[in-house]
Amino acid sequence: MTEQNLSADVVIAGAGICGSMLAHKLARNGLSVLLLDAGPRRDRDQIVENWRAMPPDNKSQYDYATPYPSVPWAPHTNFFPDNGYLIVKGPDRTAYKQGIIKGVGGTTWHWAASSWRYLPNDFRLHSQFGVGRDYALSYDELEPYYYAAECEMGVMGPNDQTIVPSAPRQHPWPMTSMPYGYGDRTFTEIVKKLGFDNTPVPQGRNSRPYDGRPQCCGNNNCMPICPIGAMYNGVYAAMKAEKHGARIIPNAVVYAFETDAANKITALRFYDPDKHSYRVTAKTFVIAANGIETPKLLLLAANSRNPNGIANSSDQVGRNMMDHPGLGMSLQSAEPIWAGGGSVQMSSITNFRDGDFRSEYAATQIGYNNTAQNSRAGMKALSMGLVGKKLDEEIRRRTAHGVDLYANHEVLPDPENRLVLSKDHRDALGIPHPEVTYDVGEYVRKSAAISRQRLLDIAKAMGGTEIEIAPYFTPNNHITGGTIMGHDPKDSVVDSWLRTHDHANLFLATGAAMAASGTVNSTLTMAALSLRAGDAILADHKNG
Repeated sequence: MTEQNLSADVVIAGAGICGSMLAHKLARNGLSVLLLDAGPRRDRDQIVENWRAMPPDNKSQYDYATPYPSVPWAPHTNFFPDNGYLIVKGPDRTAYKQGIIKGVGGTTWHWAASSWRYLPNDFRLHSQFGVGRDYALSYDELEPYYYAAECEMGVMGPNDQTIVPSAPRQHPWPMTSMPYGYGDRTFTEIVKKLGFDNTPVPQGRNSRPYDGRPQCCGNNNCMPICPIGAMYNGVYAAMKAEKHGARIIPNAVVYAFETDAANKITALRFYDPDKHSYRVTAKTFVIAANGIETPKLLLLAANSRNPNGIANSSDQVGRNMMDHPGLGMSLQSAEPIWAGGGSVQMSSITNFRDGDFRSEYAATQIGYNNTAQNSRAGMKALSMGLVGKKLDEEIRRRTAHGVDLYANHEVLPDPENRLVLSKDHRDALGIPHPEVTYDVGEYVRKSAAISRQRLLDIAKAMGGTEIEIAPYFTPNNHITGGTIMGHDPKDSVVDSWLRTHDHANLFLATGAAMAASGTVNSTLTMAALSLRAGDAILADHKNG
């Protein structure tokens, strides 16, 4: 079959939140944009039905992937059972079993919508505390783009409340937070006696009608799917981009780049599901896949001019893989808590996000999981062999008293936490699977010993019984690192504008560019960075 050719001012590979928001910005400013994604376009109604039909055991284990069927040409991770796509090795392999979705809208289809800003010290970790790395830009340089991302997403936050530590703001949140449900109110009062401040989480969901989307009505299944669309996800920006003339091509698996004598990108190639090849030319190329798929693609696309991979003269592509290693604890509280009123993540303890201790051990965020407990309660009660009235009573009791808490830790960039292409496993198109080696390091392990005790202190304050803390670190799907930013092309992949050091017309609009993980969800920061990259791209096109 003859290879088909396409062209645009800008081609973006990855239609998740970063790629879609960038596509919208560029298209509304007059550029022609092709927005590619390896996965399909999805229908919200069908996802809701998939979730409703999901086995109860999957729901009780917080399975967020099954409602989004993986496709052979673009497999995503699924651990119910493990589909073997993401191969993780190393002493802390459990901490990197990420849950990702391929398709237009990306993984924000099933996120909790927590939309924190990072703190100024998160951008200067090395200069302030002597550990890790600094970003290639300051908090103040990113602040206007944080606000632009918040306005696009419709972030609600505690406009009537002072939070310490908190990122400085030039403008209030677009919407004010919804009130806590009973569980968050009760938890806040309990931990206050321990000296902990449980504060509202800024969230990308509507506390009032906003931007054509309805107000959140507290369905409490934000993960895996908001059934009414009150929660923001990347598909909204993709649709806006489309209205401004961008063309979306789903099921487009990018596998190669062409480069000229100056090492500028001249074309990319992608496969359709039948492995027919397409060639796309553009002035500017953007990879906006997640922090796993971006370095995977760059390594896969190695060519004669770039034998170690595209944008990889520094040998940092695929290195410094980061997330927030988590500790999870479950218990039965003495008094009813009734998790499930409102969204799945309404509040968290912020006291330990910053401080001089960061020179010795990781900052942390401790949170109350507000996901309703009925699925877990039902499976546990059935496992006890109960029937009839006793079964009903036990489900009700556990639903009222069940509590899930977590502690998330920042992790330092480590070049040995590395993604490579698998030598043994390939997908249906013959593309190697990603393989990651992961060790959270002593910086996290020292902090985790403190976090574990704090969790136990909270459990005691709640009169907890049946207390269980996971003996291993868990992932949080806050994927950062992998194409780390920096000023020096010898030890980084992109600059502060997300432009690759090696290729003047290739940008990486992805969380993979982030230089430090902080303690909070990374989505808002990666979106802000991507919008900032948009200004550099627009300037390039304006200047010819």
